[in-house]
Amino acid sequence: MAEVEATGDDLWAMRAEYGAAHPGSSETGPVLGVHDTELDENSVAGGWEPLLRLWIEQATVSGIAEPNAMVLGTVRGAGSAARPVTRTVLCKGLSPDGVVFYTNYDSAKGAQLAETPYASATFLWPQLARQAHVRGLVEKVPAEVTELYWESRPRESQLGAWASRQSESIASRAELDQQLVRTTARFAATAEIPVPPHWGGYLLRPDEVEFWQGQRGRLHNRIVVRIDDSGMTARRLQP
Repeated sequence: MAEVEATGDDLWAMRAEYGAAHPGSSETGPVLGVHDTELDENSVAGGWEPLLRLWIEQATVSGIAEPNAMVLGTVRGAGSAARPVTRTVLCKGLSPDGVVFYTNYDSAKGAQLAETPYASATFLWPQLARQAHVRGLVEKVPAEVTELYWESRPRESQLGAWASRQSESIASRAELDQQLVRTTARFAATAEIPVPPHWGGYLLRPDEVEFWQGQRGRLHNRIVVRIDDSGMTARRLQP
């Protein structure tokens, strides 16, 4: 068993307080996310999607950079060799069906989702003391949905999707830049760049959505919504 040395370094002292003080609290310090509305089971009475959408909108209004960013978790390997893998992507669609993101289907996450089509996505807004976790099965979106989103992307982003062999090794930045130069020349006379055959969207269709709201003394509010064929249930979890 590996030994971990207790050093008492500055990481121990890194702490921020959240929300309003709970009864009996004597903790002081900078406070993040003092909320007008307390998160409880009634917050998701209309479903999980309206609350997640509201939180993204409020993060946008608050000036948080990339408020639609989410940490996507997938699984690499299987059985005893299975390992979790995470990275940050952007949510580009939200509906009662789930959250949508786009990527290279031949990338590492694409291969992992092909092998294990289940994922999690975590939205984090520290300034608002809020998190949301979406977990469930993943499926590719229809080609026409990908086409609509692709048409909204800047031309530079379209060229980048063609130029990069996402997740493959490359010798240098200069070589990557040369791939972009060749791709730009290839489509120089093309007014509308087509969607690459290896690129498109995924829908993460949740069977569980958890909302987290920071509170004083680490007695946070946690509400989990579970979705199955019989409908939706919500309950509070201890922090």
